[in-house]
Amino acid sequence: LGERADATVVREGAPRADITAAFDTHPQVLAWLETHELHGDDGTILLRRTVDAAGRSKAFINGAAVTLAQLREVGEQLVDIHGQHAHQLLLKTDAQRRLLDAHAGLEDEVRAVGERYRAWQAVVRLREAAEQQSREAQLERERVEWQVSELQKLAPQPGEWEEVQAEHHRLSHAASLIEGTRAALDTLSEADSAVLTQLGAAVHGLQALAEIDPALADVLAALEPAQVQVQEAVHSLARYADRAELDPDRLAEVDARLQALHTMARKYRVAPETLPAELAQRQAQLAALQAASDLDALQAQEAQTHAAYLQAAQALSRGRAKAARELADAVTGAMQGLSMAGGRFEIALHPLEPGGAAG
Repeated sequence: LGERADATVVREGAPRADITAAFDTHPQVLAWLETHELHGDDGTILLRRTVDAAGRSKAFINGAAVTLAQLREVGEQLVDIHGQHAHQLLLKTDAQRRLLDAHAGLEDEVRAVGERYRAWQAVVRLREAAEQQSREAQLERERVEWQVSELQKLAPQPGEWEEVQAEHHRLSHAASLIEGTRAALDTLSEADSAVLTQLGAAVHGLQALAEIDPALADVLAALEPAQVQVQEAVHSLARYADRAELDPDRLAEVDARLQALHTMARKYRVAPETLPAELAQRQAQLAALQAASDLDALQAQEAQTHAAYLQAAQALSRGRAKAARELADAVTGAMQGLSMAGGRFEIALHPLEPGGAAG
């Protein structure tokens, strides 16, 4: 139970000695196990010690590896060994407190304090975890805020990438477009032998001939719509030619916008056309990060469970103080008949901060 290992306990030829002891749960021991997160599943306490042939040992409580000091501490609460040094146990404050509680019959109060202490500490751990998550969330929130601000300054619009690409392509080929449009207009309507002029002459001639031979009516019916379509095409080309112009300033502006969108897309490792969706996604992420956490609720619950623990611990302290006076008087009275006349036995109670599972 936590004493120095002795290799002589290992049987000759065996690799190790393995000793296991099972105990029923005791309220005070249960509180100690809960505090050290060593509690078992079925209420049974299993202590195990192994010693190999070289004298090396390992200790376990409920299957978890522990130090020898921990095994000794819990063992002293479970096993009462009478020997030449048994009186030394009375020097330990935990043993003194257990004797006082047993004398006063405060087992239920001790159990209640332990339960409330464990409830309080469970909330403390939850609150500490929430605070850690809150700090991490704050860093993440600041990062996403910066990303949203950066994307909002760029202000990418749905469909903008395709539109800017098309405009850039058109402006960079403006000279070719103007030249080609003028050449097409010249061919269709402005040259001496323009298509529209010749087509009009052909239609006019066939109209006269169709009056002579109705068999030409089908040919005329095919050419007349073609003449109308060519005229409409000429009008459209003329309007386009009137608007078309070389605009190097606009080309530079569009080129800069195209480059800005492309650079931002590379930074976020996305396609340029998905930048608007990327902004919307980060805005939604920021809104979720900015939502109130349950930290306030945990802090309130911690205060509530702490107050409940203090109430039970203070009631236990009052019971111990009353029992201490009664026990001190009883022992002092007994001392008078044991050749210790004039002797006095006193029990001093010292409060612990911030308290523990035993009060």
